[in-house]
Order: sequence, then structure tokens, then C-alpha cells
Amino acid sequence: MSNYFKDQGKRGENAELQEELASTDKTKKRDAVKKVIRDMTLGKDVAGLFTAVVNCMMTPNLEVRKLVYLYLINYAKTQPDLAIMAVNGFVKDCGDPNPIIRALAVRTMGCIRVQQISEYLCEPLRRALKDSDPYVRKTAAICVAKLYEISPDLVTDQGFIETLNDMLGDGNPMVVSNAVAALAEISVRGTPKALVLKNATVTKLLNVLNECSEWGQVFILDVLSSYIPSDKTEAVNILERVKPRLQHANSAVVLSTTKVIVKLLDIVTDSEVVRTYVKSLGPPLVTLMSNEAEIQYVALRNIILICQKRPSVLSNEVKVFFCKYNDPIYVKMEKLDVLVMLANENNIEQVLMEFMEYATEIDCEFVCKAVRCIGRCAIKLQGAAERCVNVLVTLIQTKVNYVVQEAIIVIRDIFRKYPNKYESVIGTLCENLDTLDNSEAKASMVWIIGEYAERIDNAGELLDGFLESFSEETTPVQLQLLTATVKLFLKRPQIAQEMVKRVLALVTHESDNPDVRDRGYMYWRLLSTNPEAAKAIVLADKPTIEDDTNLIEPALLEDLISNLSNLASVYHKRPTAFIDRKKANDSMDDYEEAEDPDNAQAT
Repeated sequence: MSNYFKDQGKRGENAELQEELASTDKTKKRDAVKKVIRDMTLGKDVAGLFTAVVNCMMTPNLEVRKLVYLYLINYAKTQPDLAIMAVNGFVKDCGDPNPIIRALAVRTMGCIRVQQISEYLCEPLRRALKDSDPYVRKTAAICVAKLYEISPDLVTDQGFIETLNDMLGDGNPMVVSNAVAALAEISVRGTPKALVLKNATVTKLLNVLNECSEWGQVFILDVLSSYIPSDKTEAVNILERVKPRLQHANSAVVLSTTKVIVKLLDIVTDSEVVRTYVKSLGPPLVTLMSNEAEIQYVALRNIILICQKRPSVLSNEVKVFFCKYNDPIYVKMEKLDVLVMLANENNIEQVLMEFMEYATEIDCEFVCKAVRCIGRCAIKLQGAAERCVNVLVTLIQTKVNYVVQEAIIVIRDIFRKYPNKYESVIGTLCENLDTLDNSEAKASMVWIIGEYAERIDNAGELLDGFLESFSEETTPVQLQLLTATVKLFLKRPQIAQEMVKRVLALVTHESDNPDVRDRGYMYWRLLSTNPEAAKAIVLADKPTIEDDTNLIEPALLEDLISNLSNLASVYHKRPTAFIDRKKANDSMDDYEEAEDPDNAQAT
């Protein structure tokens, strides 16, 4: 075919193609069709050749016929009236003795999303759904889903949904898997009860599961994950039948099987059974980490959800998630999150040693997140908090600018979690004020100075240093400076009286930011009318912060678990947040491309 992409741009080429397409020479006609497809692929407008190309449909050459069908799929939308000319050819091909031609005709009619052709498709499609050849039946099953996109009412009225449900009992596994795929797609697109799962249906699906292709298995497993067993015995039976799929070589099958198991374990009450199946999920998930980086990333995003749902799944596999020198940055970042989730009193030393090592890397973003993870471990594990603080102090002493700044931000959170416990490190923090150029680090340091003003002898001098560039600072830093100055005044009025007057005058008379100005007026009025009320408000006890490892709220987590191995589990968002169903009309086409071994290019 590559030869046909050369020597383009000849004068009157379309006219020449028109003549060649009408030629009685079979070789010349075949070459002309190839040239038309070449031009179409390169973006040239060959719609004017529609009639001539359609006339080539009746050729006995299967290669040419496939190319003609490809042309029709591409131009039928822009030439719907002319597309109807091809209907008779499609109908005739649907009765061809060759099953490949029958399947190709049905498939092409389904791909031509033109309303006028839909009604002509019904009868050939009905015959194809009951064809003697399983290849034709499996192709027709997917065609029903395509027809549903164009005309849902037509599919319902013609009884195709009932036919698809009957096909779940077909003797051919490929037919069953395609019927499941079509019914699942129809269910998502607007007929929720299209696929009715009963005990007998589930048994049939489990029986053919081992014989399906890997993508057929994925569709069946996804459907099984939505099934609610009638009792615990049935749930355990399904678990036993799907468990071997965890050893499959395809990562999509592994994740879909994991989804079925995780969902069914909610029904099982026997703790020993639950423990056994949770333990069985660990090795397959670990195996996914030996795949390509892109698969590792998807696996890690899913593992974060699974570990939140079932924390014990990978509790003994922390070393698997240590970062390798050649891991892409996006994999490393996800591994850090997983390490924090798996950190416990038994492995925290190993995890902290890893984080310290990561903090010496050259990638600033990775280093900052590693430092942040040390703080998350301190907040998560009270028994390891002191060790985490010591590690942070060690990192601050390296004097690396971005490490010091991230450590200050993290230590502020630790102070919030454990008030009046680790204030001995404040002196070390105050020695590194000159390195601060990040607004969040500045705001954190100012908060620490204001919060512990009574314990820092030179708190006034430190705040004065920040106030020199007040007008140039970002809003969060200005707000923290204002609050810290008021705190210093309330705790040590003798050294901060002039400072608080200067700051309040500055923010109320010179600041253009309404947030800063309004807070300045509020403090001014509080201090001038009722200093005790100001003290009660500004110096009130603050709620301690909680561990943020499990960030996903329970309701969202359940939805994401139901979408394991899908894009939703990678984005950590519900599908409705990023999918526009009107623009998702090619999903069934993509599936059929993967399923169809005969769908090689005709060239």
C-alpha cells in the first residue's frame, strides 16, 4: 500500500480515477480503489467519486470489497442520500455463502451511522444474530450496540435486546463475550435493565470465562462485578471461579478480577475467607509492578484505591514500591503515596531511610514530595513522629534550599498535630530564614513564629525582617504576617505595641487586597474595643490536623472501586466528571477492532 502514497498531485487525478474505477480490467479497478483510499487517508476530498466507488462493491475480490466498505464508512455521513445506493449491495452480501463477507457487510452497515440506513439494517441484522457461523453472530452482537447509538427505540422495538440476552447461552465463548459487551454498552447508554443478571446467567458466564479472549474476559468480569449474589454461599462460589484469573498474563484481566473479588468480599462475613482472598490479591498486584512503566502507573493508581478499601492487601510488600533509579517521575510520585499508605510501626524505619535517600535526588519536585511524605508519616504514626522529626532536622541541616523550605512546611503541620511536643526544633528553623523564597514556606515560618512567640526570644526581630518586604509578599504571607504580629502583641505587648500599630496602619491604609484590609480592620476593632475577646479569638486552641493518607471520601471510593481498571480509577474521579457520552461513540468500534482477527488492512 505504501507505493500508492507516492507520485501524487497529478493533473486531473480524480477524473483519471473515475475512468479507472469504471474499467473492466480487474487489476486496474483494484489499483484505482487503493488510490482512492490513499487520497482519503491523506485528507484529500474524494467524495465526488462516491458513486463510482459504490459501483465497485459487487466485485468478487474480498480485498477490494473491504476497501470500498472503508470508503463508505468514511463518507456516508456527508453523502447520506448516495449511501442508500449501497444498501442493496449490503443486503445481498448479508446472504453471501462466505461467512466473512456476511460479517463484513453487517459490520459495515452498523458502522455507517446514518439514520436512513438503520431501518434497512434490521432484517439482515436479525438473520445475522441467528447465523449458523459464530463469527457472524459475534459481529452482529456488536452491531446491535452500534445501531442502538443511532436509534435506541428501533433496537428496543425490534427485540434485539432480548435476542442478545438469549445469546448469553450461546455455545461459542466469543459470541457470549460480544453479547455481554453489547448489552453492557447499551445499559450504560440508556437502558439500565438491558442486561438482567440472574443466577443461571452468571453460571453461564462463569462457564465460558476461561475460553474467551482476554478482552472478552474483561467484559464478562466487569459485568460480574455489578452482580449482587443472593447469599454468601453464591458469593464464595463466584470468588472460587474467578480467582484463577488473577494469574492471567494480561494486566486488564488481573485488575478486573481484583475488582470482582474486592466487591464480593463486602458480602462475605466469614473473616477467614475474607483474609484468604485478601491475601491472594497481593502477589498479582505485585506482579503488575514488573510491567512497563505505563502499566505500573495505572496499577499504582488502582492500588491506592485497593489499599484504602483493604489496607492489609499489601501490608508486607512495602519493598516492592521502593523507587528504582530508572523509574519515570510519574511512577516515582505514585510510589511515594503508596509507601505512605503502607507505612506502619513495623516498617517505618525502612520507609524513612528510603525517603531520606530520595531527598538527595536532583529532581526538585520528587525531593519535595519525599520530604512531604516524611511529614505525612509523622502525622499518621504517632509512635514514629519523633523519628520523623529527627529525619526532617537532619535534612534541614543539609542547607539545600528547596529541602529546607519543604521541611518547614511539613514541620508546621507536625506542630498542629502534636502541639507543645517538638518545639525544640524551632531554633534550627530560625537559623534558616535567609533561605526562604517560597511563599508557602514563608507563611509556614511566620505562623510558627506567631504561634510560639512567647518561646522565641527574638520573635519581634524575626517578624520585623519579614515586614520589610511586606508589600512585595503574596496574600497568604501578608495574612500570616498580620496574624502573627497580633499574636505577638497579645502574648508580649511590651515589645510589639509599636509593631502592631505600624502593621495595622499598613494593611488598612496602603493594602489593595480586600482580604488583607478587612482582616486588618477586624483586628484593629477587636484590639481597640475588647482586648480579652481578641485574645480569646486569636489565641484560641486550634483543632489538630488528621492523617491525610486516605484522601478519598467513602462514597466516592465505592464508586471508584466499581470502576477499577477503568479511566475513573486512574483519574480518581467518577466517570461522569470527564466522559461526554455524545463524544464516546467509537468505543464499540475500538472493541471490535481488538476482537476481529480478520480485520487486517486489505492492503
